[in-house]
Amino acid sequence: MSNAITGLWVALATPLDATGAVDHGALVRHVRFLMERGCDGVVPFGTTGEGTSFSGPERLAAVEALLAAGIPADRIGLGTGYPAIPDSVALTKAALGLGLTHALVLPPYFYRDVTEAGIVDAFAAILDGVGDDRLRATLYHIPQTSGVGLPPAAVATLRARYGQLVAGVKDSSGDFAQFQAFRAAAPEVAVCVGNEADIGRALAEGGVGTICGMANLVPDLVRAMFTDPAAAEPMRAAIGLIRGPFVPVLKSAMAAMTGEPAFGRVRAPLVAADAGIGRRIAAEMAGLSRAAAA
Repeated sequence: MSNAITGLWVALATPLDATGAVDHGALVRHVRFLMERGCDGVVPFGTTGEGTSFSGPERLAAVEALLAAGIPADRIGLGTGYPAIPDSVALTKAALGLGLTHALVLPPYFYRDVTEAGIVDAFAAILDGVGDDRLRATLYHIPQTSGVGLPPAAVATLRARYGQLVAGVKDSSGDFAQFQAFRAAAPEVAVCVGNEADIGRALAEGGVGTICGMANLVPDLVRAMFTDPAAAEPMRAAIGLIRGPFVPVLKSAMAAMTGEPAFGRVRAPLVAADAGIGRRIAAEMAGLSRAAAA
């Protein structure tokens, strides 16, 4: 598990200005806040960050803004997955050129009837195309959104072939049996969960942490999941407040909690959630945080 993503990493939401461009200032302020709250790292442009809605240059410019603000490169893992393998290769190489080593990589999506052999071939083409021993790739499993799952046997094959370049897996399926399957098939690979409610039991079964969206809102509640079994109840309650399309609703709550309107905006095809929903959730989240701290 050398140099893999471990601990509490935040699947960053992406703030947008009134023109729909990434608001770098709001992004930097949010990341600084998260680091001050004890988060170990951030992953921009994953699912919570609407990554597939942003071009490579937009993603790199946001990373450059974080680096210029003093966020260490080793605490940033960029989402670099595309349907086209050359695009994933180019973005991953560019991220390495900025000093990052961590990349969160989706399998090529769109064709949903691909085989395990095809997925292995695709990731092999990405790793070979990048051709850089500094890379520590976290392979991303979120089939309910991407439409393409990551077979545990494929992870084992890739780890055997590429060693520590295949550093980890992010399991965002929400199915704990899937997490266990990754652990059984590739025990040397660091497995993170995306479902915050599973953090405690994943750690107990050899998991290494989380890359999750709820940490944008309640990093303290997420951090408590690492050490306090009683934290599971308020964490599940917090998750339950996000009803409806996850990203728009979460971002609406973030806008209310941070006072940054940029977080309430989303890119098409997503549609922004009503600001009143965000205010209600923010108030209830604050109550949960106070109760958990008492």
